[in-house]
Amino acid sequence: MIGFEADEDESVSHSIKFIEDVPLLLIVEIGRTEMEVKKILNLKKGNLVVFEKIVGEPMDIVVGNRLMARGEIVVVNERYGVRISEVTRPEEKIGERRE
Repeated sequence: MIGFEADEDESVSHSIKFIEDVPLLLIVEIGRTEMEVKKILNLKKGNLVVFEKIVGEPMDIVVGNRLMARGEIVVVNERYGVRISEVTRPEEKIGERRE
């Protein structure tokens, strides 16, 4: 800009505040399973679909197709929630586990 000099900190703060109200989709995957189409078409109310994950195992928290954190499933007022237990590093991928 001509005739305007802003502190770098002020500029960064402004750009972050500018996007704070932008809605993003947050996804927590409980599990995956493979089923034949025939079995899926035959599912009825009350059928059980079993996933490989166990209680307490970390769940991936994905925002905008990027792994942001891991957590564990909790029940809050008869609804499911996720307690964040770990914030991931930018280079970590979905499904990848730290040692």
